[in-house]
Amino acid sequence: MSAAERFLDTSFDPPVRGFLHGSARKAAGLVLTHGAGGNAQYGLLVALAEYFSNAGLAVLRAELPFRQVRPYGPPRPGEAARDRAGLKHAVAVVRKLSSGQVFLGGQSYGGRQASMLIAEEKVADGLLLLSYPLHAPSRPDRLRVEHLPGIQVPTMFVQGTRDPFGAIPEIEAAQKLIPAQTTLMVVEGAGHDLGFKGKAQRQELPEQVGMRFHEFFLATG
Repeated sequence: MSAAERFLDTSFDPPVRGFLHGSARKAAGLVLTHGAGGNAQYGLLVALAEYFSNAGLAVLRAELPFRQVRPYGPPRPGEAARDRAGLKHAVAVVRKLSSGQVFLGGQSYGGRQASMLIAEEKVADGLLLLSYPLHAPSRPDRLRVEHLPGIQVPTMFVQGTRDPFGAIPEIEAAQKLIPAQTTLMVVEGAGHDLGFKGKAQRQELPEQVGMRFHEFFLATG
C-alpha cells in the first residue's frame, strides 16, 4: 500500500488541497477528484490512487474548491468555474512531479468538471471519467454533452451497467461526440458508486481500471 500525505498549496487561488501519493519525481502523473456528494477520501479514489501510485505514477487526490469551503453538501451552481480552476491548478502541481504525461480523472461531478476544463483548455494529456453523469436520473432528455466535441485528448469512460446517470448505450453515443480516441470500460452490475458504497468495495476494480488505463493510454499516447 502506498503512503499518502496531506497536501496544501496556497500559492494558487483557489488553493490546491488533497492527498499526495509519492513526492518523488515520476514518469507520469494523475489527478483524481470526487463527486458532488464526496471528497478526496472517497474509497474509490483512495483505492485507485494506491494502485496507480504503486504502478509508478505521481497521484494527487484533489479536493475540489467547493468542498474546501464546505465539508458537506453539493456544489452550488455558481461554483463550477472555480472548481475547474482548482483542477487546472492541481494538474499544474502534478506536472512538477512528473517528467511525462499527466492525466486528469474524476468521479461523477468531478469527472464532468474535468471534461469541461479539458474542452476549454488542453491542460492534461488524457481524461479518466468515472461514472460520468450524462444526465440527472429523472431527466434523460437533458444530456450534458454540449462540451464533448471540444475534447481533444484520449478519454476513458468507466461506467456501471446500473448507473441511473447514464446507461451504457447513452455513454456509447456520447463517446462518438468526442473527436479524440475513446474507450469504455463497462462494470457489470455496478451503480453510480461503481461498487464503492460505504465500506463495500469491489476489490478487483482498481486493478481492472489500472490495466485498462495503461493499455489504452500507452497505445494512444
